[in-house]
Amino acid sequence: IEGELPAIEKFVIIAAPHTSNWDFPITLGVAFALKMKIYWMGKISLFNWPLGGVLRWLGGIPIDRSQSRNTVEQAIRAFGEREKLIMVIPPEGTRKKVGHWKTGFYHIARGANVPIVLGFLDYRRKVGGIGPAFHPTGCMEEDIREIKTFYAAITGKRQDLFGNAALKT
Repeated sequence: IEGELPAIEKFVIIAAPHTSNWDFPITLGVAFALKMKIYWMGKISLFNWPLGGVLRWLGGIPIDRSQSRNTVEQAIRAFGEREKLIMVIPPEGTRKKVGHWKTGFYHIARGANVPIVLGFLDYRRKVGGIGPAFHPTGCMEEDIREIKTFYAAITGKRQDLFGNAALKT
C-alpha cells in the first residue's frame, strides 16, 4: 500500500483503472488498511438479495443507470449533509474498455467544493493506494489531462481495457 489518507474530511476518490472484478475486493482491502470508510455507487442490480445488505454495509449506494436520475446532484447533496464523506468513483463507469471517461466525478467534486484524490491499483507493481489530492480549477479539459498524466504509469489487471480514454465533451 502506498500513500496516506489525506487529512481532509470530504473528497471524491477516483478508482482507476477499473478493469477487473478483482478491483472491488482489493479496493476494500486497501481502504480497510488505510482505515478509510468509503462509499461507492454501483448498478442497482448488484443490490438484490442475497448480497444487497452486505454491499450497503460495505458503503454501496445503488444507482439506476437505465435512466437519468440526477446522480451528480444527489452526490453533491450527500456531501452537504455529512461531516465526513469519501466517495469512490471509477471514471470509466464500467470494467469494459471505454472510449471516454465519464465526468460525473469531476462535477461532483466541483459542485461539493471538495478535492479529487487519485486512488489506484497498479497490478504490475502489486501496489494499491492513494496518490495526490487534486483541486479542480473549473477548466475541466486541462484538469482531466493532468489527472490522466498520473494514471499513465498505472497498470490495470487487464490493461488492454484501460486505454486512458479521452474526455467526452
